[in-house]
Amino acid sequence: MQLDLFREIIVDNFAGGGGASSGIEMATGLNVDIAINHDPAAIAMHKANHPDTEHYCESVWDVDPQKVVQGRKVALCWLSPDCKHFSKAKGGKPVSKKIKGLAWVALRWAATVQPRVIILENVEEFKTWGPIKDGKPDPNRKGYTFKSFVHQFRKHGYEIEWKELKACDYGAPTTRKRLFLIARCDGRSIEWPEPTHGDPSEVNVQLGLKKPYRTAGEIIDWSIPAPSIFNRKIPLKENSLIRIARGLKKYVIESDNPYIVEDKACFVQHYYTHQGKETRANSLHRPLATIPTANRFGLVTAFLAKHYGGNYKGAGIGIDEPLHTITMRDHHALVTAFLIKYYGQGVGQSLHEALHTIPTKDRFGLITVAGEQYRITDIGMRMLQPHELFKAQGFPDNYIIDRDHEGNKYPKTQQVARCGNSVPPPFAEALVRSNLPELCVEKYEYKAVVGS
Repeated sequence: MQLDLFREIIVDNFAGGGGASSGIEMATGLNVDIAINHDPAAIAMHKANHPDTEHYCESVWDVDPQKVVQGRKVALCWLSPDCKHFSKAKGGKPVSKKIKGLAWVALRWAATVQPRVIILENVEEFKTWGPIKDGKPDPNRKGYTFKSFVHQFRKHGYEIEWKELKACDYGAPTTRKRLFLIARCDGRSIEWPEPTHGDPSEVNVQLGLKKPYRTAGEIIDWSIPAPSIFNRKIPLKENSLIRIARGLKKYVIESDNPYIVEDKACFVQHYYTHQGKETRANSLHRPLATIPTANRFGLVTAFLAKHYGGNYKGAGIGIDEPLHTITMRDHHALVTAFLIKYYGQGVGQSLHEALHTIPTKDRFGLITVAGEQYRITDIGMRMLQPHELFKAQGFPDNYIIDRDHEGNKYPKTQQVARCGNSVPPPFAEALVRSNLPELCVEKYEYKAVVGS
């Protein structure tokens, strides 16, 4: 391979499955030049999507920056070191000094090849980085190591700033929040991208100066059925039923504006009859199919339940807001309520008392849609699928997530893990466009194609 020693290059440390690399590519129109990660599965996914990149499947500490750069100047060095030992989700597990110190590799790159711009991404708690005492962070020295880390950058001639950003502010349909540190040594000022999206109630959104937040409803593949919660071979656990009940109460029964599933690739409805499972579906924009004796046709409304462990007491999320942070083991589940016109029959319980836990195939709940009363006849639930989660994270529609560069298939668990560990590409795109505009191409809009 002939090297262009005059062209600046881009390096992605801790490259994972390619979230940051994808965002950089959206901004520059080019694959990153070098990607480094110790995980063979992550590198295999990265190779499938970034075939022109030079890949190093080894520890970031085993890679010599001077050797891999080969005399080329580095415009950008991106780093997303393992964050689990800073995250508030970690709990009380002992801290690994080896993993907690991975961020120091940024100083190695600064000292050896001096990239013009260095961007480091981590959880908000990274600012509390401090010494370890008895296997856990010393509460009396929070932030001590972080301050030293920042000071070392300045000693190497870098200006450095840090800020917390939310992915939904830059066009990803997820509320994922991350801390970003930007360091640069080329004498130019550090620039923070202006949010392009906002809450629909914001004045700037209403004036058209920002776009409204993208929503969970955009990433749902409505062609995938949500099986009834009442006829499962393995019954749902009581806590799961309680969470579903809370969500139904908040987002369906008591909502003034429930999210109605319109004709998005014809959402399939499953009904269980005495003869077994019966499938019926009908578009909201087509003539109603033949009406059987038992009227099972109506509307479908939906929300997202969050099946976290422990004592999670929330009601989940509405479909008309961004998806919450995606983890390595995703907990988001789509819940659908099937509705039929209400003509005065009993609904199972009073609407003036707390919604009951769902024990059997009971019928309950009244909902008013466009002035018409409906009652809930069935409830479906399914976990979100990997391709939906990647869309929520802001990946392009054509991103390969189910196989590696050699065609080997990834199980769903690995796909979800890659997604949960990834950087939402819109983060990287926005930061690169703000700080390295001379490397960037004209911004283009891509639209999600649900179910692709």
